[in-house]
Amino acid sequence: MASERITLSIPGPDGERSLDLSSPNRVVWPEAEGGPLTKGELAEYVQTVSTPFLRSTGNRPVSLERYRDGIGPASARNESFFSKNPPKGTPGFVQSVMCTYNSGRTHPQIVLTETASIVWAVQMNTVVFHPWASLASDTDNPVELRIDLDPQPGTGIAEAIPAARELRAVLREAGLEAFIKTSGNRGLHVFCPIVPEWEFLVVRHAVIAAGRELERRMPDRVTTAWWKEERGTRIFVDFNQANRDRTMAGAYSPRALPEATVSTPIEWDELYDVDPKRFTVRTVPQRLADIGDPWARMQDAPGRIETLLSWWDRDVENGQGEMPFPPEFPKMPGEPPRVQPSKKVAAHWDENGTRIGE
Repeated sequence: MASERITLSIPGPDGERSLDLSSPNRVVWPEAEGGPLTKGELAEYVQTVSTPFLRSTGNRPVSLERYRDGIGPASARNESFFSKNPPKGTPGFVQSVMCTYNSGRTHPQIVLTETASIVWAVQMNTVVFHPWASLASDTDNPVELRIDLDPQPGTGIAEAIPAARELRAVLREAGLEAFIKTSGNRGLHVFCPIVPEWEFLVVRHAVIAAGRELERRMPDRVTTAWWKEERGTRIFVDFNQANRDRTMAGAYSPRALPEATVSTPIEWDELYDVDPKRFTVRTVPQRLADIGDPWARMQDAPGRIETLLSWWDRDVENGQGEMPFPPEFPKMPGEPPRVQPSKKVAAHWDENGTRIGE
């Protein structure tokens, strides 16, 4: 039997676009507050928030996190997969850009530029949108410095809030204006708009410098330790989210969590009593209607990272050099050994962090 299908008429830059949406009554979030939330409702949501969504996620490479079977309860394993390059049959209004990855490999990556392209992604069962920090017009140089404040097991948003406030002060001392959003889960994401004059590895060093300064000010509450065994219950500054092709959920993107939460930009004065579970696919449209988009002016005055890079140089001179990279990355210059500290046998590694015998 053919699946239910409706045709949506969506305003676009070249007039109305007709787009088929199959199975609009299929449940995506069975446990959402207010009752099961459907694919059709998700399509309505992305149309409603498309202006601020495209402002932060549009016109840049984006990875689509797709869930064929929807989002089950917290105890369930939700099977997903990622689409980066446009799949066969992608409509012409969904654009793409050729990207170079850390391995040196290149291939085209999806770029969303209008409302219909977001709805098409929903038709493809996308739940979470993961934008790059760079634009399609210049994929190599980020327009944002991104810092992920990641609570460790046993902690949550309450522990991340004071770290975020102090991080804002650190970044202001470096001449940068910070914007903040909920992750949609337990963490917080701090973004600073920057002039796109530095490639990803350089911006990563700026993020590490900011993280180290925050760690010095809050040593019992914040850490830049890459290895989980060294973090304890401190908030982790995930500096590796600043790498090329490492992404986090975009602003106004839903999350693959039972409550249908949304990664939501907030004003700094909202941070004191923020509850990420209040921001959902069902509640965020009214929030936008009531207060507007706190990130609307983000790109009005992009900053520069020279001060953070001078802090990086200072720390390197003081013996704090390169930090570990994610395991899928090639071995990077100056990188310390990729082995848990508790399992490292000093005699097996040379001074450059290379295993002896390799």
